[in-house]
Amino acid sequence: MCRQRCSGTFLSAKTTGPIAAVELQPRLADMAQRSVILNHLQQQMTVYQLDLKQTFTQIAKDSVDVVVCNPPYFPGHTASKKNPNPYLAVARHEITTSLAEVLKVASGLLKMNGKAFFVYRPDRLSEFIMKATALRLQVKRIRFVYPKAGREANMVLIELIKDGRPGGQRILPPLTVYDQNNQYLPDVRRLLYGAG
Repeated sequence: MCRQRCSGTFLSAKTTGPIAAVELQPRLADMAQRSVILNHLQQQMTVYQLDLKQTFTQIAKDSVDVVVCNPPYFPGHTASKKNPNPYLAVARHEITTSLAEVLKVASGLLKMNGKAFFVYRPDRLSEFIMKATALRLQVKRIRFVYPKAGREANMVLIELIKDGRPGGQRILPPLTVYDQNNQYLPDVRRLLYGAG
């Protein structure tokens, strides 16, 4: 399951298995479909333009090995300042879904011992762990992402296992994205492109 800004073209380099992308917004689903065609991934990747709540109408429960998700980061309540771009507002704020709903769908999709990988905000990490655990998703690895050296982490990468044993969490070394010239650092280039 890829939602919002997840790129199936990156995932296609990591697996030969089928990839399903779920995108709510028609314009973004169309962009994703065009990317599939441009990258000749029609045999591997399918884009579903639908609400997350309708996922199981297209993808069977308990049928997925891996879920990758970049869910909306910010609460959707009215006090939260939203991006003026409506596409970005839906992608970044819990306007059409919530963290609990995203985790519920991820858990429902996964086979037992299947893995989920999330990109999220550090300031909501404790909420994330609590809600994931309640939905049979055990957090196993956490890696904080820093925009530059000397800055606070602005993202956290989280690996979960459905019905995994409690405990055994690992905090991985930090990942810093940019150098002082705003260029990707070697670790990030390797993650994105497989090269140093």
